[in-house]
Amino acid sequence: MTVEAALHAARVRYGPLEALHGVDLAFPAGAVTVLLGRNGSGRTSALHALAGLAPLAAGRVTWQGRDVTALGVHRRVRLGLALVPAERAVFASLTVAEHLELGGSSAGEALALFPELSALLPRRAGALSGGQQQLVAVARALATRPRLLLLDEPDRGLAPAVAARLHAHLLATAGAEGRAVVLTARSLPRGLAGAAVVHVLHRGEVAFSGEPAELRERPAGAR
Repeated sequence: MTVEAALHAARVRYGPLEALHGVDLAFPAGAVTVLLGRNGSGRTSALHALAGLAPLAAGRVTWQGRDVTALGVHRRVRLGLALVPAERAVFASLTVAEHLELGGSSAGEALALFPELSALLPRRAGALSGGQQQLVAVARALATRPRLLLLDEPDRGLAPAVAARLHAHLLATAGAEGRAVVLTARSLPRGLAGAAVVHVLHRGEVAFSGEPAELRERPAGAR
């Protein structure tokens, strides 16, 4: 399995606190990777390190074999990266339609996946519920057809049926389009049992890396 992006001995610090303690994480191309862990485990810091939002105190970030550690967020976006953060993922003053227009020519496909957004197109994102804002943010990111898609708890606030639809879409399009998808969750969603890799983080370190089936076979206390 080809590695699309990776963290090598990555350390992330926020002042005196270290969120990632020299972790090695690989994210395959054409597949979905799930980062699991509780709050404070380092999941979001790993995503932000990949995106360039969290500068590394030590270690490297590689993407398609290239060292991108020194590249800023905007340059990584131009290379095909899209990030949907857990919070503040929309522009409050823009309408839903304007958000999708920012995504590019694939906005129609995003609406086909999330028909719930059709009735919301003229509304400003700041007036939407949290779940609706999340849907807008994910739809906009998908519309850009990113090479590397990073999603921080993307199903937060979504109805179970919508979340299941999203998971199925991520699995199908990752393989079909060669996209690497990395998302975080507190526990493995049932709809992502077909993910290629699961990494479990605990207090800034990697506690487990493997396939979902291997994770299910581990004792509950070891997850």
